[in-house]
Parts: sequence; C-alpha cells; structure tokens
Amino acid sequence: MRSIFQTFSNKHQEVDFKEVIGQQETIARLVKMTDEQRLPHALLFTGPEGCGKMAVAMAFASYLLTRDESQRRNAEAMLAKWQHPDLHFSYPVIRPAGTNSDHKMESDDFAREWNAMIMEGPYFTMDQWLERMGAANQQALMGVGESDSLLRKMALKSSQGGYKVCIIWLPERMNLECANKLLKLIEEPPAMTVFLMVCEAPDRLLDTILSRTQRIAMKRIDDNAVKQALTQRRGLDDDTAQRIARLANGNWLKALDELDTGNENRLFFDMFKMLMRLAYQRNAKELKRWSEAVAAYGRERQKRMLLYFMRMVRENFVYNFHNKDLNYLTQEEEEFAKNFARFINEANVVEMDELFARVYRDIGQNANPKIQFFDMSLKVIMLLLRK
Repeated sequence: MRSIFQTFSNKHQEVDFKEVIGQQETIARLVKMTDEQRLPHALLFTGPEGCGKMAVAMAFASYLLTRDESQRRNAEAMLAKWQHPDLHFSYPVIRPAGTNSDHKMESDDFAREWNAMIMEGPYFTMDQWLERMGAANQQALMGVGESDSLLRKMALKSSQGGYKVCIIWLPERMNLECANKLLKLIEEPPAMTVFLMVCEAPDRLLDTILSRTQRIAMKRIDDNAVKQALTQRRGLDDDTAQRIARLANGNWLKALDELDTGNENRLFFDMFKMLMRLAYQRNAKELKRWSEAVAAYGRERQKRMLLYFMRMVRENFVYNFHNKDLNYLTQEEEEFAKNFARFINEANVVEMDELFARVYRDIGQNANPKIQFFDMSLKVIMLLLRK
C-alpha cells in the first residue's frame, strides 16, 4: 500500500483508502487509470463476497472528488459525512406496507437509513440493509423510479466543478425497465461523470450493460491483510487474529461474524457438542428433546446448522492428522476437538457427512424436521460406535 500512496502522496492524502482492507493491486490500478487520464465512465466491481468491493468503490469516489487541491478541504469535510453534492448513491429498496401504489420507490426514500449504515463502515450485507429498512419478507429492488431519479441527478452540473460520481450498489437487482433506462444513461453519459457499479451477481446484468462497463475483478482479501486489520482495528492478539483470518478465507464480513458474540455459529457449536455427547451416552430421551429444540429453528437456520455440522465432521477428522495447517477451527472448536476428534475416523467419517447432507436435502424438500432430526440423532449413536 505504501508504494501506491507514494505515487500520489504530493497530490492527495492517504485517508481516502484507509478503510479498504488489502486490495493493493486494485487500488493501484484505479489510481493509475485516473492519473493517466484513462478512466472509463462506467466501472463494474466484481469479486467474492466480503472482498471489499463497496469499500474500494467508496474510497475511489472520495479520491476522485478530492483531486482538486483548491476544493479538497471542503470536499473532505462533506465526504466525512458522505454528503457530497456530486456523489450519488443508488441502491435497492423495499416498498413499505401502506405505501401509495402510485409512488415510484427510489433510493432517496431510505436516504437516512442508508447514510446511517455507511457511516458505520463500507462493509455490509444485504441482510443488514434489509434490517435497516425494517423489511419483513419484502425483496429489495430497483425500479423505474430509481432510474428516473438517476436521470434527473446526473443531468445536473457538478457543483464543485469536477467529477460527478454515482455508486450503484447491486445493479443486478434492477428490473428490466430500470436497467434499460440506466443503459441509455451510461451509453451517453454527461461529461466528467463516473458510474461505479458494485455487483455480486454480474451474470444477472443485461449483456448490453456489461459490454459498456470495464470490469474490475477483485480477489479475496489476503489472509495477512485480514489478520493485520483484526489486530489493528479490533485489538486482537496475533494468535486469535490468525485463526479468524484463516476461517474467514479472505472474507472480511465473515471475519466480523466470527467476532460477533451473538454469532449463529456459536449456537451451532453448542448444539453439535450436545448432539455428540448425548449420542455417545445413548440418551434417546434427551436426544428427542434436542430434536424438538432444533425443529423450532426454521428451515433456513436448520440448513445452515447442518452445513456447520458437516464442516465440524471434516475438521475433526482432519485434526487426527496433527497438522495445524490443515485445520480451520476456532479456539473453542479446537479445545473440543482435542478430546472428540478420535471419534471421527475412517470407519464413520463418510457416512456421518452423508447423513447430515441427506437431512439437509430432506429439510430443503419440506420433510418433517422433528422426525428428520430425531432419526438423524439415533443414527449418530450407531456411527460413533464404529472404530
């Protein structure tokens, strides 16, 4: 990162990219395109979940909007609150219950909620955004009201005399009418206008939009960058940061999940330990109660729990090889594995994994969860006896 900033340190402050974790190559590429005056009018940021696409887009927008030294201090003050008049955000929204059907929903309907979320940081998920909007079962989408709003905003002249930047978060959630109007806008963009599209599913975008954007394909975050961010930003010790970085596998959102004390995986870990302990004790009565408890979770959580169980089976089997480089366990999981791993061996590991996978499939096909989980727990008893 230092060499990147040296490229333009006399022209610009490092603060623009301080929120970005890793991604030095991407930042260097964007800065170079700008400095060489080769910046396309539409960029499409793609890459795996949690790699920091939105963080890079927001940082790059700040870089573009503060290049004019005479306007820099004023621009930085506005960007500190993400309220620069030449920066526009476009994002999917819900239609709240009771909204007049004649009203065409647009991003500005949830501008306050959006600003509150991005002020907390540039790493967030659709689930977090839905929660901010108070969504129940609604899907967040972009309709014609959004494209009409963008056309009005982008037609205005730059208030600061430089770039106008529009960050479009999840353009794949545009309906066809909205996407076609956006296409016309990026085909004939106003002068000094840059569109930064942050996309999770580029295959769902119109081919015509894809062909008019330059893709910035980002990679997963380097483990060392995740570890460094955990130690510097979250105050973790090196060992804990290293464990979480390996578990996160280049996904900063997953790293944050691991830090969350209310993390769902902790619940799953407790239920896995309980299942294995009760199965080892052959306590059918308590296993029935365990089955009834997890049957109340709801199907999506049950499926996530079963995926976690499959991971634990594989990790405990690998633990028997005594090679830490092959294991991806939290400290709590490793402490459990020290005594439990020997029960997962060549005689049962495949069938145990297949058992959980089969229940995962059946739950997804609306099978009765009480019956499925109780039958599964009884089969675990027999599998643990194998040596």
